[in-house]
Amino acid sequence: MKKVTLSMLVMLLGLTLLSACGSENAKNDGNKAASAGGEEKIYIPIISKGFQHQFWQAVKSGAEQAAKEFDVEITFEGPETESQVDKQIEMLQAALDKKPSAIGFAALDSKASIPLLQKAKDGGIPVIAFDSGVDSDIPVATASTDNLAAAALAADKMAELIGGEGEVGVIVHDQTSVTGVHRRDGFVNRIKEKYPNIKIVDIQYGGGDHLKSTDLAKAIIQAHPNLKGFFGANEGSAIGVINAVTELKKEGQITIIGFDSGKQQMDAIKSGKMAGAITQNPVGIGYETVKAAVQAIRGEKLQSTIDTGFYWYDKTNIDSDQIKAVLYE
Repeated sequence: MKKVTLSMLVMLLGLTLLSACGSENAKNDGNKAASAGGEEKIYIPIISKGFQHQFWQAVKSGAEQAAKEFDVEITFEGPETESQVDKQIEMLQAALDKKPSAIGFAALDSKASIPLLQKAKDGGIPVIAFDSGVDSDIPVATASTDNLAAAALAADKMAELIGGEGEVGVIVHDQTSVTGVHRRDGFVNRIKEKYPNIKIVDIQYGGGDHLKSTDLAKAIIQAHPNLKGFFGANEGSAIGVINAVTELKKEGQITIIGFDSGKQQMDAIKSGKMAGAITQNPVGIGYETVKAAVQAIRGEKLQSTIDTGFYWYDKTNIDSDQIKAVLYE
């Protein structure tokens, strides 16, 4: 009897130990699953056209605001200059290799990026274009300024300020991105359509680099001594024009209109060197890009174009609450 009882006790003890181990293993597996679930977070890489301008830092700020609000993880990067198309393509490839939930992309070259964006689409990764669109229907939405309309407003302001006649020069950041093409065409076409007595004598492309834009602007001014106006189509272009006019001692003789914001343009407007500029809503562009990406991941319907707005600002309204909210230093 004792032997039977002892055997039974041993068996019961063994079963108890096995049960305990099973429970502990199940508990550990549950912890691992919970841990894995906790680590899983929507990841959205945002690839901009550059980092050298304050505009992109403002876009980054807006993207970070949205990331916090929607509880997603983002990265924000761009090449050192807006002429480095190859480097941006490398960044896009690296982002896709991480298999993100969606991607935000501002194309330096609206055609060069299409093969990789097609790869994203084929992989079920929604693409949100921002600032600069793509010559394709691959992006499910584009968050940007209506650059044609914005540049047309700059042309109207130029015509008003130079009395509807005279010679005008233009410096644009590039002729490969949608923003570059639309800002050039918006300005040029409005002048041709509405102001027959204004002649655009030259259009040059400075890559958004203020030093290169300075040299180009100086060459235009020297070649056209009767120049009355100059349009700089982004921050770097506009700063280049300001520098050229200052170095050639043409302040007060040439009306300068810029695009975007930044401390140097704002200071130039306050001092009278620049007549005014068009500002976008860069914080809004960044915010809407991430918001649209989250909506796309959730399968929500999106508008193909998300208009983030633009404003004219000059010495008369630069300190108003409405304008201060969309300027960046």
